[in-house]
Amino acid sequence: MKFIFLPLLTLLLISNTFAQQPYYSDVNLNLTGQDLYFELQGKIDQASNSFTYGDVRDAVLISDEDTSNSNNVLLVYGYNDSDGNCTTDRSRDKGDFGGSTCQWNREHVFARSNANPPMGNVDNNTTGIGADPHNIRPSDQQMNNNKANKKFASGNGNAGNVGSGDWYPGDEWKGDVARMIMYMYTRYGDRCLPSLTGVGSLQGSTEMLQLFLQWNAEDPVTLFEDQRNDYFETLYGNRNPFIDNPYLATVIWGGIPAEDRWDLFSINEFNKASITIYPNPVTETLYYETSTTLDAYSIYDVFGKEIVTNQLLQNAEPIHLSALQKGIYLIEFTSEEKRIIKKIIIE
Repeated sequence: MKFIFLPLLTLLLISNTFAQQPYYSDVNLNLTGQDLYFELQGKIDQASNSFTYGDVRDAVLISDEDTSNSNNVLLVYGYNDSDGNCTTDRSRDKGDFGGSTCQWNREHVFARSNANPPMGNVDNNTTGIGADPHNIRPSDQQMNNNKANKKFASGNGNAGNVGSGDWYPGDEWKGDVARMIMYMYTRYGDRCLPSLTGVGSLQGSTEMLQLFLQWNAEDPVTLFEDQRNDYFETLYGNRNPFIDNPYLATVIWGGIPAEDRWDLFSINEFNKASITIYPNPVTETLYYETSTTLDAYSIYDVFGKEIVTNQLLQNAEPIHLSALQKGIYLIEFTSEEKRIIKKIIIE
């Protein structure tokens, strides 16, 4: 066995040090699957135990401030401010809080009654799961009533009823919803199983719905979600990891690859050559496409130890990985004096 040369280790160190927020400095991001799930669960469970449902009302005035109008908050599921129907409003004056027509109130995206056991009734003194701000958004009061505790389901266009008693959150909000459900399931475990609040097929043998993985990939993170995450880290004490990097969901549950905002899983040292590898995560066989003639490849663990010796590439033959254990690895492709390095996840 040999160790990969210093420039790659330096590159990897820089990538892991500066790509993600300091919040994750004590999180082992080399883990995959359930191991990473439990690692993140332990991290995000370190949050305020005194934060109340009443605190949410004041907090969202800042966390959910309309990024285009500082006088307003954005309303989850909303989509039209100019159709004369306040139920569909996307943005509303911060002062219009209440339970009457054209006012906004607090919506539990993972419905309180869908949890197991249910979160129960909440009041302004409620703490714990019922007051977790990562699960609560401003919503038009009638839109909130329309959604009620309906399960999320596939759809398109604006928010509203789909199927027989299900709910589509709208094209703008489906990624937000997916990442909120992923947070709730990661923090509260079986009490907030995705299947309790959504309908569709499970992803393989995991408890995550394919629907939420699809929404997470199709609807990228916005500055608004980042704004919420930054504020709640300070106020509440934790972050939603799937906002910070949606690809963490891919690493844990598989499915459609989501955006990798930290660029931890794709390292290109040179721009003179490009290569696409798939699928990633991979179980046994890795394929690749490139416009450059490749000479060889090597596979290294995350500590830089070479575990597969250089092998000549012939006729773009697939790379068989069934002999390797689950985990994160580096694969280095070489061509003349160029090289391309990528991360692969074996599950």
